[in-house]
Amino acid sequence: MDFSITFIIVIFALGFIGSFVSGMLGVGGSIIKYPLLLYVPPLFGLVAFSAHEVSGISAIQVFFASIAGVWAYRKSGLLHKQLIIYMGGAILLGSFIGSYGSGFLSEDAVNIVYGTLAIIAAVMMFIPRKTVEENSNISFNKVLASSLALIVGVGSGIVGAAGGFLLVPIMLTVLKIPTRVTIATSLAITFISSIGGSVGKIMTGQIEYWPAFIMIIASIIAAPLGAKIGQKMNVKILQWLLAIMIGATAIKIWIDILQ
Repeated sequence: MDFSITFIIVIFALGFIGSFVSGMLGVGGSIIKYPLLLYVPPLFGLVAFSAHEVSGISAIQVFFASIAGVWAYRKSGLLHKQLIIYMGGAILLGSFIGSYGSGFLSEDAVNIVYGTLAIIAAVMMFIPRKTVEENSNISFNKVLASSLALIVGVGSGIVGAAGGFLLVPIMLTVLKIPTRVTIATSLAITFISSIGGSVGKIMTGQIEYWPAFIMIIASIIAAPLGAKIGQKMNVKILQWLLAIMIGATAIKIWIDILQ
């Protein structure tokens, strides 16, 4: 394991940038950090992480980062218990299946899943987030909600994400959940997803704990800063740049696989 100053600075910077941007845009940090960890360290002469190591580091980092989000909303009254039970239970199962099963997949297979999720994420960033009237009488299709959460859990568990970038548009556009409830509740569901993802990665030995620790510290500092700034500025330009980056990464991954 590399303990050099260069290694520490690069990994901290990647964790900081990824968490800052994800905090600003309200998307899952792992969809950003996966390509950063995969491609940036070798540019500084550092040993490249494998796809399994990147997904493992992302999984454990998301677990700690999501705790802060849930804690902030604990007294808000916006955490919808039924949604958390149905979607959280399904995504916990899915993320464990995905993360544990990823240990038996090839590097290319893990990258293919990321490439697919990245394209979906880039597109979903521009789907209009329809505002649903805030009210106390929230009803939703429990079978549909659980099924979608299970699918999101399996896919995101494989790449070490928690699925927040997919959960938010699904809850807003498909399940018609009010916006404020969606934001708070999706954080709780993401936290539950990260438990299954982390356990699966730990059991299959896919986590490099030293870089994961550095990224956890960076995310705890950067995510709240990004969220504060994101509330005060128009992030459309950054959103476009991020979607282009994610899309370009997906294309590069597909090209590498198909060569």
